[in-house]
Amino acid sequence: MGEIVRLQKYIAMSGAASRRAAEKLIDEGRVSVNGKRVTEQGVKVEIGSDEVALDGKVIKTASKKVYIALNKPAGYVTTVHDQFDRPTVMELVQELNTRVFPVGRLDYETEGLLIMTNDGVWANKVTHPRYEASKRYYAVLKGVLSIASLNGIRRGVVIDGRKTAPAECEIKEIEGGKTLVEITIHEGRNRQVRKMFDAVGNPVIELKRVQVGNVQLGHLPEGRWRYLTSGEIGYFMNK
Repeated sequence: MGEIVRLQKYIAMSGAASRRAAEKLIDEGRVSVNGKRVTEQGVKVEIGSDEVALDGKVIKTASKKVYIALNKPAGYVTTVHDQFDRPTVMELVQELNTRVFPVGRLDYETEGLLIMTNDGVWANKVTHPRYEASKRYYAVLKGVLSIASLNGIRRGVVIDGRKTAPAECEIKEIEGGKTLVEITIHEGRNRQVRKMFDAVGNPVIELKRVQVGNVQLGHLPEGRWRYLTSGEIGYFMNK
């Protein structure tokens, strides 16, 4: 008898999606078990016995776990498929010959560190708000960021009707009517860094993520990827 797990965990173990994304797939009616569509959470399946399909294609639990860091260029969407036929990050990891998915997102125009994996359970550790993996960025801002605005960013600003958590922020350079800052946040709200600087009147011109948790972009060339080290993987495992 195989291990019995919840359906969303099975999907995560297959590498098709993270656990939270799997729950959405179930809600949307895109998952079936033994030929029967499932739309309720909490259904359990037996690994090796039950047949699980996503969008009509059978998925199996991944035997080999893969964890990579990608230096995403601007102009790529952080999805497996794009309805507008824009380039996706999947095009940059084709030589892997293994199905992986992005852990979290980077905006279309944002570049830098993106973690990808086929381990949905691990991905949930990276993205879950409870674990608060820090994210460090370099941002080029329009205009000169005032000390008052800098302190506001550090304390938290209101975006989408809710105040952001305190952030570390440091001005690195001011030149030609632009400000280069380094900012570290501990949340993962939608377009958060851009919205924070919009809120203080200094829109982001360029944005690059350079670190997530203990994973650093380093000198990884744009558009290239590398495998995570055991220490980087374990950092999130132990959360």
